[in-house]
Amino acid sequence: MTQKRLVIFDLDGTLLNTIADLAQAVNQALVACGFEPHPTEAYRFFVGDGVAKLFERALPPEHRSADDIANIRSHFMPYYEAHNADLSRPYDGVVELLAELTARGVAVAVASNKYDAATQKLVAHYFGSTTFAAVFGQREGVPVKPNPQIVADVVQKAAENGKLEGLRPEEVLYVGDSNVDMLTAHNAGVDVVGVSWGFRPREELAAHSPMAIIDHPMELLDWIS
Repeated sequence: MTQKRLVIFDLDGTLLNTIADLAQAVNQALVACGFEPHPTEAYRFFVGDGVAKLFERALPPEHRSADDIANIRSHFMPYYEAHNADLSRPYDGVVELLAELTARGVAVAVASNKYDAATQKLVAHYFGSTTFAAVFGQREGVPVKPNPQIVADVVQKAAENGKLEGLRPEEVLYVGDSNVDMLTAHNAGVDVVGVSWGFRPREELAAHSPMAIIDHPMELLDWIS
């Protein structure tokens, strides 16, 4: 196995358990618009494909028009901006893993389908002691994962920062908790490891042939060299 020089992490369900804050924010928007809220666990299968798809999945099938989604968004955004760090927490072992990768000279980055402003805020809030080669969330005009553009953008920014000149695809490892993450890595032509502690079941990850599925963050160290 080729030594990895860059590890790209998904955010929600991989580095951070954000499901309670996301559920709370969407549920208050649903109630404000006259719809029924959902149990927090339901959101494990609503998230992962960007915020517009999250709203679509949370709405009743007959109320998934562009206007309905925009209405939910108008209630969600200000609430989530104020409350996105109320209940979210790093998974046990994640902070230690980031520190160990950095100590070993392995660059780390974040590539998320969460909208970019929230991605930047949460990464800075919870992982401020870690220097990331790049942090990208969902940005206007850039296709969401599993499109591989975000991986290319991470690699380009890391190279521009002088950290990863001449980086080859086999030196990149992508880490995530969902089928979207597995497909993103495959589409980008890089190796991928699934994490079992996230939002989606192990079977979903296994169906997309990751290099490994790990049960604790520090197990990732076995797959970087």
